[in-house]
Amino acid sequence: MRLDRFLANLPNYNRQQARMLLAQQRVRVDGQVVSDPLAQVREFSHVALDDAVLQAGYPARYLMLHKPAGCVSATHDPQHPTVLDLLPAEARHGLHIAGRLDFNTTGLMLLTNDGQWSRRLTQPATKLPKHYLVDTEDEIGQHYVAKFLEGFHFAFEGLVTQPAQLHILGPRQARLAIVEGRYHQVKRMFGFYNNKVVKLHRERMGAIALDPALAPGAFRALTAEEIAAV
Repeated sequence: MRLDRFLANLPNYNRQQARMLLAQQRVRVDGQVVSDPLAQVREFSHVALDDAVLQAGYPARYLMLHKPAGCVSATHDPQHPTVLDLLPAEARHGLHIAGRLDFNTTGLMLLTNDGQWSRRLTQPATKLPKHYLVDTEDEIGQHYVAKFLEGFHFAFEGLVTQPAQLHILGPRQARLAIVEGRYHQVKRMFGFYNNKVVKLHRERMGAIALDPALAPGAFRALTAEEIAAV
């Protein structure tokens, strides 16, 4: 929300009075005097007028989790353990998942309470590449590479997938980079060749790579550099 609108929504202030307060340099956001009426106030912002706190704010949180197989990418599920169940109870409040993974897919998962940040991470317009290590039941042919670049027609959605980068690592293993997150997308792409995906592991989302020190089920806070990379 714009700062002038935030102030004008307070009791006893209108838009003109709010701008006067800003011009008098009486408003601080996160400890800094702000006079720009267009400055943004978020739920995390600490806002004060003189010595009075108008909004205390609360800390933004960003976590990296090594998702194991056998848990659901959800905040609640009546039948299966969820990724939030891997966190201490006191650490779960307010978190949501930025980029889900299938039940048996492993690897990098990001959790946050910052909706703007997670939207930048996952919205299709950003075309942020997600990197996967894929193991298949049958051999991966060299001819797969061109088809992954060309795209696959998904009849249910009525679309052709965006170009994907496939690098063959061995007879039945490849590294794949996609910029979308369609339903079971990787499995459906390999399914075009009737080649079953037997193991799928997300290694990276954009510039954020899974920390090799994290065992399955473990988590840590993102660094400032990782947060800023989104």
